Amino acid sequence: MQIESFKVFRDLAETESFTKSAQINGITQSAVSQQISSLERQFQTLLIERSKKRFRLTREGQLLYETARQMVHLYDGFQARMQELKDVISGSLRVGTIYSIGLYNLPPYLKKFMRAHPGVNLHVEYMRSNLVYEEVTGNGIDLGMVAYPARDPRLDILPIGRDRLVMICPPDHPRARDAAVGLRALDGEKFISFEPDIPTRRAIDRALAAAQAEVRHVMEVDNIETVKRAVEIGLGISIVPQSTILQEVEKGVLAQVPLEGGEFERPLAVIVKKEKVQSPAMKQFLSVLREPLNAAVEVSAASAAAPARAARPARRATPRA
Repeated sequence: MQIESFKVFRDLAETESFTKSAQINGITQSAVSQQISSLERQFQTLLIERSKKRFRLTREGQLLYETARQMVHLYDGFQARMQELKDVISGSLRVGTIYSIGLYNLPPYLKKFMRAHPGVNLHVEYMRSNLVYEEVTGNGIDLGMVAYPARDPRLDILPIGRDRLVMICPPDHPRARDAAVGLRALDGEKFISFEPDIPTRRAIDRALAAAQAEVRHVMEVDNIETVKRAVEIGLGISIVPQSTILQEVEKGVLAQVPLEGGEFERPLAVIVKKEKVQSPAMKQFLSVLREPLNAAVEVSAASAAAPARAARPARRATPRA
């Protein structure tokens, strides 16, 4: 019996999806089914209730899941320890990140890591924040990078920096020359917003409500690039992470105005599954990230568009907030 079969079963039990389990393990759905059938023959019992309504483990399946989880954890720990004894940093590392961190904060750190550890097969995927959480808890990625990290008993949250929020507007906007602006002064302004379920949008809404400012949401989009383009052509103002608009400000196509009356920063963090065994590669990557991410915001668009030589192409073409 190979450890891979137990890992496939563990992933299937946690994701409740043959498709997802296949993706995580780099095999086909048919191969997942075959491995589950092989386990059932080995133990001479049904492990999964065959029902189209919902996925459910049998009592025997639940016992095997608990055992498989422990076995895989021990095996991963053994592999990590063996690499440490040999002083080897290699293997694969899967990182999931929201676009605004992945494109604007992360590139210098990816480059530093890849220069120091060229033997690591680093995969970077860009996705919405809710999917980052799903992929981390479902073992699809090793660690995730998010803003405004949400507490989850299954996750460890490792703070890595803070990103200042600023108001942006066209250079010819009446507020473009302001030294600073309070949120109350934005009452009634036409506003380009992120979609309501995006954490940055929720934080901005809370801050505006606290200041008793009611803006007019003329557009709601799911990505930072569309927000910037809409503001550029004068459809409204917005509040965005400062790290995402440095180039536009330098070129003079956007003006940034600091917010006054509070600490307007969004916390950035790495999320890791609590029971995750940290390989030497993962430990080294986290070590690189211990420097404040804000030190990395002065990155050109060219380097931001190609964060790392070994990074896997994004699964979604449009940058998310």
